Amino acid sequence: MATAIFEVDRLPFVAKALQWAQQFEQFCHLQSNEYTNEYSSIEALLAVDASDEFKATDHKVFNDLEQFRAKYPNQWVLGFFSYDLKNELENLHTTFPDPLNFPNAYFFVPKTIIRFIGETVEIEATAPAQIHQSILNTVLDTRSDEGKIAQVEVKNRMSKDEYLNTFEKMMLHIKRGDIYEVNLCQEFYAENTVIDPILTYERLNKVSPTPFSTFFKLKDKYIISASPERFLAKRGSTLISQPIKGTAPRGKSLMEDERIKTELKNNPKEIAENIMIVDLVRNDMTQSAEPATVIAEKLLEVQTFKQVHQLVSTITGLQRKTISDIKAIKNLFPPGSMTGAPKVSAMRLCDSYESSRRGVYAGAIGYFAPNGDFDFNVVIRTIIYNHTKQYLSFHTGGALTFNALAEDEYNECLLKASAITAVLNGG
Repeated sequence: MATAIFEVDRLPFVAKALQWAQQFEQFCHLQSNEYTNEYSSIEALLAVDASDEFKATDHKVFNDLEQFRAKYPNQWVLGFFSYDLKNELENLHTTFPDPLNFPNAYFFVPKTIIRFIGETVEIEATAPAQIHQSILNTVLDTRSDEGKIAQVEVKNRMSKDEYLNTFEKMMLHIKRGDIYEVNLCQEFYAENTVIDPILTYERLNKVSPTPFSTFFKLKDKYIISASPERFLAKRGSTLISQPIKGTAPRGKSLMEDERIKTELKNNPKEIAENIMIVDLVRNDMTQSAEPATVIAEKLLEVQTFKQVHQLVSTITGLQRKTISDIKAIKNLFPPGSMTGAPKVSAMRLCDSYESSRRGVYAGAIGYFAPNGDFDFNVVIRTIIYNHTKQYLSFHTGGALTFNALAEDEYNECLLKASAITAVLNGG
């Protein structure tokens, strides 16, 4: 492998690079959209074409992935974990159909890595200059977006009445103490649908730019994500999780925006949601961290995105030397913000009362880096698409606690879905 750096006109080059990557069976594009903090590492990265791959085929996914990762300790390895891996970790079972047909986990070692840094690109490949020129020579579709967008008929897997009925059942479990928080999700889907995945990703990233934006292709399957949430990262020997719980819409003016942020930060229900998941994540992380090193560094920090305000907390711990990276991820999986507490009880109730398989949704996408770091998002605000089956799906959800109100929770689901539905219909 060789590495070379080239000056580029960033936006056109990114567009051409994505179009060029489409010829390969696998690629993963990660983009931070200029959201940075002390744990940020990648501005933007495009990993293309597999020299080797790992695809989950049985019930020893984490163990098998451990062996795969051990073969490439100093190389980039990128991929995803499906939420349904919970069935391997606990005595759980998912009975809903699987129309998307994604593997429960998939990782690949890329032949080409392109890192975007300001107005330069660093290409790591067998022939970097040749790849750079191939991307420059790529011809983009010059039609307007309107000429390439087909209207997508999105349906709700749950009607409003069905959601409200399920909400009441979940609240009974909370009131009698079976759980004290649960993340109730619902699917929005479209059948017999053909979309342009690259255009859809570009539009979603424009409408909803987030720090963990992802575009992942696996043959005929696509993950198009505007996730704002970090599941788990490692920097040096420090593990970092940043669960999001607590959501409010953006205001129509600066004054209204500030008022909404203040109300969110002081809302007892939203605070309770967040603190319960912080405690869950802290408990999960103690399985992987040195004793007495797990701390909540930041609590209830309001972070603002284009569509919504969110309450974000940051939990860190020093990874035990006897715990591998895969084991550390396994100990916290699935993301606590997408389950509830107690975790297993909440997941079991979701299996009983939700009306669809989550699959990749509520799982995690990310990378293992050559320097030993890793970073994985939580798969939310994400379109999952099977081109061959012409089936498109996305989920939204929200945390239910004792003080939750049915109409508010339903409307929160619609708010979270609004950016995606707008993208799919050219709005």
